[in-house]
Amino acid sequence: MFGDIVSDLCAQLVGGLGFANSGNIGDDYAVFEPTHGSAPKYAGQYKVNPTATLLAVKLMLEWLKESELAKKLELAIASVIKDGKVKTYDMGGIATTLEVAEEVAGKLR
Repeated sequence: MFGDIVSDLCAQLVGGLGFANSGNIGDDYAVFEPTHGSAPKYAGQYKVNPTATLLAVKLMLEWLKESELAKKLELAIASVIKDGKVKTYDMGGIATTLEVAEEVAGKLR
């Protein structure tokens, strides 16, 4: 319980739970996820920041030794954040989860 509380508090250092991702890595298997979990109170609203989920995918790609793909994804995410044109509510914008994800995907092309 206390570890969960501390990780949520530390997420604020990187911009909030919308940016915090994690990986639970074992000898043979690994699980990657955004630290905020499923955020059920926002289900169906399409307002949450997908960055933590996308960064969890980046961690998974690195673990799978897909370094080039991981770097491309990281650069696409960083580019969208730097541009600042498509932002979810937690970043001061009005974009939906899907709009941010589509913007990141567009940078991958």
